[in-house]
Amino acid sequence: MCSFIRRAVPGDEAALAFIQTESWKAAFHQILSPELLKKLTNIEQGEEMYRRLLQEHRGNGYILSVDNKPHCIAWWDSAREQDMPGYAEIICIHSLPGNWHRGYGSQMMDRLLADIACAGYSDVMLWVFADNERARRFYEAMGFRETGKTQPAYETLEICYERRL
Repeated sequence: MCSFIRRAVPGDEAALAFIQTESWKAAFHQILSPELLKKLTNIEQGEEMYRRLLQEHRGNGYILSVDNKPHCIAWWDSAREQDMPGYAEIICIHSLPGNWHRGYGSQMMDRLLADIACAGYSDVMLWVFADNERARRFYEAMGFRETGKTQPAYETLEICYERRL
């Protein structure tokens, strides 16, 4: 299978929203209630969110395609945390479940970290659901470590991870 990563551009809203919502459905069905998950995976709201981000040039979005079909998305920007100035934040990285555990997430993370470093950042952080063991193992394998910070998110708890570049 052939894969490549490119920047997200206006017109990618449907692919971005589809990958995010399908990933959430697969990854969070045992973490969030069915009612909340249904609300958070509304495809039209996802498309509108990505349309706005792309139109306003907010953050840095990417799409990884496998055999010319969008499979994985990611987004990063300056950290939103007031107590972490100078950090970049990985806001999301989502893949369609059909190709999980085939290295595409690692390819995307490598691209993100390289681009974040090229943008002049030396530290990067992210938030992950505490109960999302699969994602936590992935981030730890990619060199991220818990900071000790937590925050409530939806019906659960998020843990902050960071990594030096």
